Amino acid sequence: MSTELPIAPTSTDAPYEDPLDLMDEIDALKKEKDATILAHFYTDGEIQDIADFTGDSLKLARDATMVTTSTIVFAGVHFMGESAKIMNPEKTVLIPDLLAGCSLAESCPPDKLAAYQEELRAQGRDFVTVAYINTSAAV
Repeated sequence: MSTELPIAPTSTDAPYEDPLDLMDEIDALKKEKDATILAHFYTDGEIQDIADFTGDSLKLARDATMVTTSTIVFAGVHFMGESAKIMNPEKTVLIPDLLAGCSLAESCPPDKLAAYQEELRAQGRDFVTVAYINTSAAV
């Protein structure tokens, strides 16, 4: 059994792009599109370098309320974009990868939580559900 991993072929046709030129282009696009970039700490450093705000999910949720542009580009997972939209209903919130998920958020499926809550209510239990920011808005 081989322990070597295959190496993907690289294209020699792709022109070299100076990272500083690319950053300048992104800055120009942010102005043109009236956009602000928020990036979670787990995103690549290059993404954090071009972001206007970086942090964990709670900090970024708070930062989203201070955004003055009409568009928020959220380099993070789905629930982070949901949180930004809830706190900024008038803004357009974009998530580069709609399938980006969080195992913590996915560990509390809204339908299963609702069924469990109904079961508890049927037993006469009175309660309030509290959830951390790392949770789907459906919860």
